[in-house]
Amino acid sequence: MIRELDTVALTRNFPKHNLTTGDVGAVVHRYPDGTAFEVEFVTASGETVAVLTLTPKDVRPLLGREILHVRELPVAA
Repeated sequence: MIRELDTVALTRNFPKHNLTTGDVGAVVHRYPDGTAFEVEFVTASGETVAVLTLTPKDVRPLLGREILHVRELPVAA
């Protein structure tokens, strides 16, 4: 079960927001029925990239044996 403040990974790309499968975000709100989450994605310096409303199919909890990876975001047009 995904809860508020959990760290989650995307299971699909969101090109409009320059987010890709595996990008990591924090659940900032879980809707009471558990059908959606507000997830914030930030840069290493703490700048918010996007806050998206996502379904359980869009995200998954991080697993204990996973390693995080860094990538640079494209410059905004």
